[in-house]
Amino acid sequence: MAKYRAGSVARLATPLRLWSQRFAFLLLLALAVGLIIVSRAETPVAERIRTRVVDAVEPLLAAAAQPITTVSGWLDMVGSLPTVHAENEKLRAEIEQLRQWEFAARELEAENRSLRALVNAAPEIAGRHIAARVIADPGGSFVHSVLLNAGRKDGVKPGLAVVNAEGLVGRITEVGERSARVLLVTDLNSRIPVRLASTRDRAILAGDNSDEPRLIYLPAGTTVTPGERVVTSGHDGILPPGLAIGVVSSVGQEGVRVKPLVDWNRVSMVRIVDYDPQGVIVPESSNRRALK
Repeated sequence: MAKYRAGSVARLATPLRLWSQRFAFLLLLALAVGLIIVSRAETPVAERIRTRVVDAVEPLLAAAAQPITTVSGWLDMVGSLPTVHAENEKLRAEIEQLRQWEFAARELEAENRSLRALVNAAPEIAGRHIAARVIADPGGSFVHSVLLNAGRKDGVKPGLAVVNAEGLVGRITEVGERSARVLLVTDLNSRIPVRLASTRDRAILAGDNSDEPRLIYLPAGTTVTPGERVVTSGHDGILPPGLAIGVVSSVGQEGVRVKPLVDWNRVSMVRIVDYDPQGVIVPESSNRRALK
């Protein structure tokens, strides 16, 4: 009996399977056409159906597209590595160039400030002025001097005064074709005719390799007080009169000490003054003619 029933079921399932295989293509085709019609339909019902289907399928589509998007991003990144490296090298070169320009601009700005200060230094001095830069400081404990980048070709001569915006730096002692040495007012060999600004008493400012030179050969009975301004007297006929040198810092057993106005650590641009005494000094040839 059981065998009879199993055979009956098998005989009934065989036609159904054959029918489904024959008409499966037609069913799928009809379903596809139906979906196309529904997707093209502009009715509210079709729109709601499309929206719900898209909302239901969207997470699956996003999850399926994520690996592809990630791999595509990696491929793009790997492909752009040579370009990124080249651009980084170019940016590094541009940054380095900008830094050099910034450094040059700062140097020029500092130099312009020094030059503007020099223009305003001792404007009343007659004669020719030569701007120069300090290129070396070979001084030490026993020699106080600096080298300038101006020499004989620029009209520099021994004995000329060297000033900056603060006051007298020193005087030219050695001259080469393109350089000159300046003996600072603090050097042991420096002797400069000076006077006190208020009393006009004359003296000699003598360097002794210390930071504060001494006043010597003051007239007897001269009263000097700290804070007194000291300027050049101009009695040597080479240094212009009235150049600021410093102020009296102390008066005691060691004599009268003068603190120079010039900050030696910041001297970079100077002015060499070819002083014109305007007839105060008569040329030697004129003296000879007068004697004759």
